[in-house]
Amino acid sequence: MGILTPIRLSGEFRFTWRAARDYALIFAGAALQALALRVFLVPAQLASGGVSGLAQILNHYSGWPIGLMVVLGNLPLFILGWRFLGGPHFVFRTAFAVLAFSMLVDIPVPVLPEGGITDDLILNALYGGVVSGFGFGLVYRGQGTSGGSDILARILSNWRGISVSQSYLFTDALIILLAGLSFSWENALYALVMLYVSGLAAEAMSQGLNVARTALIVTQSPDQLTEQIIAILDRGVTMLPARGGYTQEVRTVLYCVVMPSEVPRLKALVHQIDEKAFMVIGHAHEALGEGFRSLSG
Repeated sequence: MGILTPIRLSGEFRFTWRAARDYALIFAGAALQALALRVFLVPAQLASGGVSGLAQILNHYSGWPIGLMVVLGNLPLFILGWRFLGGPHFVFRTAFAVLAFSMLVDIPVPVLPEGGITDDLILNALYGGVVSGFGFGLVYRGQGTSGGSDILARILSNWRGISVSQSYLFTDALIILLAGLSFSWENALYALVMLYVSGLAAEAMSQGLNVARTALIVTQSPDQLTEQIIAILDRGVTMLPARGGYTQEVRTVLYCVVMPSEVPRLKALVHQIDEKAFMVIGHAHEALGEGFRSLSG
């Protein structure tokens, strides 16, 4: 697509169609996160992770607005993020995500069901995890972050070499501990389930459902097998020269990527052409390029 009329923000910053799409994704993601918090998590006293989870706990004792506390809790992290994570580009998108989430958490409260949709903790944990996870995924697809533990995890990773997963584990464990002391240990355990489901949903949304299978095939008939894969499956094949570590024999290894539904036909082709072939099927989170989703998507 073309470029919108540039809107100067500072120096080289300007809005493009891609940037407009990213901000739309971030807003949609923030809306889903706010909906999950208000409809499923707060009524069931299930603490989410990071700053929003801490805000839930403080709201339980003080009654202060959750959205306002999320903004205040993120202010020192914004300052650190500006210093360590790329300045204005980082702050614009993260601030937009946090402000949108905070406003959507507090403003629509009167029009939402006061006690949520259900009293069932399992349903609240599952649906809260799925909806909030989809929200996180949309924010990530918009090249943004949701603030809070996202910022802290990236800072610790860049500054001290602590992995992002370890940072999340530490911050979320601390929030779950406080939730257990504030609400109940049963609710804290269900909150762990919610966080796990949320992570799965966020990964599915951010990486897409364009899963594929990779195949490595060691065969004595590489040319014939390559020809059949191209002709029957309409998939490209890369021929890699290799040498056996034990026999020292020179062989050709074929590498190709197929959809999951094409794996049985690929196996049948290999078996038909070379019964002694060695084949390894792997899992690819996403395949981009010719024959699959476009790299620009």
